[in-house]
Formats: sequence, structure tokens, C-alpha cells
Amino acid sequence: MADTPFLLTPGPVPVPPEVLAVQSEPQQHHRSAAFVATYGEVLRKLKLVFRTEHDVLLFTASGTGAFESVFANLIEPGDRVLCVSAGAFGDRWVAMARAFGADVTVLECEWGRPPDPAVVAEAMADETLRLAVVVHSETSTATVTDIQAIGERTRGRKCLLAIDAVSSLGAVPIETDAWGLDVVVSGSQKGMSTPPGLSFASVSPAAWERSRETGTPRFYFDWKRTLDAQNGGGSPFTPATATVNALDVALDRVLDEGLEAIWERTRGLAGRFRARVLASGLELYSPDDESCSLVTAVQVPEGADANELRRAVLAAGYIIEGGRGRTAGKVLRFGHLGATDEGALNAGFDALLAALPA
Repeated sequence: MADTPFLLTPGPVPVPPEVLAVQSEPQQHHRSAAFVATYGEVLRKLKLVFRTEHDVLLFTASGTGAFESVFANLIEPGDRVLCVSAGAFGDRWVAMARAFGADVTVLECEWGRPPDPAVVAEAMADETLRLAVVVHSETSTATVTDIQAIGERTRGRKCLLAIDAVSSLGAVPIETDAWGLDVVVSGSQKGMSTPPGLSFASVSPAAWERSRETGTPRFYFDWKRTLDAQNGGGSPFTPATATVNALDVALDRVLDEGLEAIWERTRGLAGRFRARVLASGLELYSPDDESCSLVTAVQVPEGADANELRRAVLAAGYIIEGGRGRTAGKVLRFGHLGATDEGALNAGFDALLAALPA
């Protein structure tokens, strides 16, 4: 096995050498002029990637931490929340909403198929709802939801719309302002091709207004505390300085290539890979659809053991993911996000084919 196996997962994804190199530079103080300047540049660039003119908040936390900030700032115990669940991450937001005492309505959708925007919009028509949560890219099932259609159907409603874009930001189209999205949450370790440890939340004016009315206790994930610090030139608490510096370089790479070019590159990579899977005789769990270009889920053939196959691929020097929740043991997942290398992707798939039982 290689000393450092190639990452072929839905996240974390490979990190380019120039991004990694920044993390080995001498430690900076987080209140130094140089770091404060970098922090401000990261926030500016994030707004370009989110396609928003509104505030983007930066947290030293995983994507789940930034999503906790959504519930901490927007709902109180007893508030009605709609969670659209078509996979393991939709189920996670159901559990989190309940942990905050919300009265949760779960819109259960078929795993392996994107939720129907019309059905989501109909569920959001309930005027007693305070918040609706939708996963954009459900990596557990390798599907991507049509958030644009949901936003168009629900714009102007009192129910705020929060989007899990942890894996989709920077990899497939997402237009925060144009689609009328109230909160969009993402993280550093997927489309941004940066090490894990940072997460972001874009916040619309309507969401800010709601947060000022909400009395749920919060401290670390308090939006106002975070924004006040950012407006003053930094973070309210000690941030992951080396990772922020790495993200600054990674954002330059994203913006230099251009989001549209990245979206097209990702679609092409995924399409070629799906074609290889089907040509090999294996079957897809995920849709054979260019909109679902971030992850490919391959069905484990009858008589094969998913964990044994993953171990064989790892022995060849590549890391792939198994299923989660209902798909555990049933699928193997290959990511196409960020700086994923097509040569390594094909070599990892070759290792899988070699490991299949005769």
C-alpha cells in the first residue's frame, strides 16, 4: 500500500501542493496585520464563490458546525421546521433540528433520486413553518437536488430556506442571491480543495432579521458576534490560521479557473467515469445524469463484500467510500470534486475491477 493513498472520496478531496505548502509556513498571530488582511480577502472571495452580495460568516468548524449555527440563530424550541431527507445528511439535519427542540416535519424522499422540487414547494406552503432545510448534494446517495427550482417556487414565503451545500459549493452551480436562498452552508474540504476545519454560512437579510428575533442561547456560533468581529477585521475567537491561509490560495485557484469552467470540468469527469462503470458491467446506484456529477455510487455486485473491496482498493493505494445508512454495504462511492485527479480515479477503479470475485 502507498504511504499516502490517493483520495477518491466525496471529501476530503486531494489538496493541491501549493495549497498544502502554505500550512507549513511560520505560524502567524491571528491579530497580526498580515493575517487580518488575508482573513478579509478570504471573506471577499467567498462571496464571489457563493454568488452573493450579502454576508458570509466563517467558522473554525466542520460543515456540521456551521449548520448548527443555522438552528442556533433561526429557531426556538417548538418552532416548526421542515427537513427534506433523501439520504444520510438529510437525516443528520433532522436529528439536529430535534436536538434544538424543533417541531420537525420530515419530507421522506426516495434514496438515490433527487427530491421533486414541486413536492418540496408544496410542503413549504404550510404557513406555520419557520424554516426548511434541503441538502443540495447528498453525497451518501450521489444525487444533486434542483435547488434553483425549489427557490423559484418558494421565493417570498415566511418560511426561510437553508441549503446544505457542504459538498456542492464550487463544484456545481449554486446562485445564492439569484435563486433566493436564505442560508447556504459549506465547508473547506470538498469543492474548495482545502484541508478540513473551516466552514461558511451565507446569510440573507431575511435570515438576519429572523436571527435578531430568536432567543435561542448561542455563543461560539452566534452570527452577530461573528459578523461584528469580521467587520472589525477578524474572528471573534482564535481561528485555524494556517487553514485560512491555505483557503486563501485555494480560492485563488478556484477563481482563476472560473466557476463555470470548474462546473464543466466536473461534469465531464463524472460522465466519463459513469461510462466506464457501465461499460465494465457494473451498475450505478446514483442517477446517470450530468446534474449528479459530484459523486458516483457503484452498486456492489451480488456475492461481493463492500468492505473487502474497499480494503483491496486501499492496498493498491486508493481510498474510496462505502455506503452510509441504508446504503451501507450496498454501494461504493467515488468522488469527482475539486482537485480529484482523473488518472488516479481510473487507476482506483481498475483496482476495484481487479478485486471483484470471478
